[in-house]
Amino acid sequence: MELPETLNFAVTQMTKIPGVGEKTALRQILTICRWDRDQLSALGRSLINLGDLNCCVDCGFYTDETRCQVCQQDSRRDLGSVCVVETISDFIAIENSNTFKGTYHILGGVLNPLLGIGPDSLRIPELVKRIMSEKKTEIILAVNPSVEGDATCSYIKQEIPDEVKVERIGFGIPMGGNLEYLDSLTISKALENRKRLD
Repeated sequence: MELPETLNFAVTQMTKIPGVGEKTALRQILTICRWDRDQLSALGRSLINLGDLNCCVDCGFYTDETRCQVCQQDSRRDLGSVCVVETISDFIAIENSNTFKGTYHILGGVLNPLLGIGPDSLRIPELVKRIMSEKKTEIILAVNPSVEGDATCSYIKQEIPDEVKVERIGFGIPMGGNLEYLDSLTISKALENRKRLD
């Protein structure tokens, strides 16, 4: 069945979102088609306004200003602790856990020489410069456990002065997980990250 060109164009644009296939996009567009003109205008304006977003000069998170809300807080900057993450989604996940009270640094990915992603393709030089200028004392590497993630963490560790404490977040068995259903790499990481009971 041939859809009207206007509908087809909207569906095509929606499928550019990762994880949204043609069927899902069509369902979403058909739902949006039932909105009134004011709602459609508001959605359109909100999408256009995304082009005005800035990246925080310190951490790389999205902001309407020069610095994001986290980096604007003196109490968080003064802690001297930076949590290094791969993506903005990782930043949001850790921040929503309400367990980390320092600042963040978004790398924008991990090292991958096969894809031509080297240190200068990521925000690693900015991280090293920031550690020196802001006199950071602790770096927490919250990078996903993969060959590329491990290589990225090793590279960052080499670039950071020895007096700065560098840690990597623990990986292993999720809460409620069952050993018999886990893959060998997850179990291996869990055993590596074991800790003594007090």
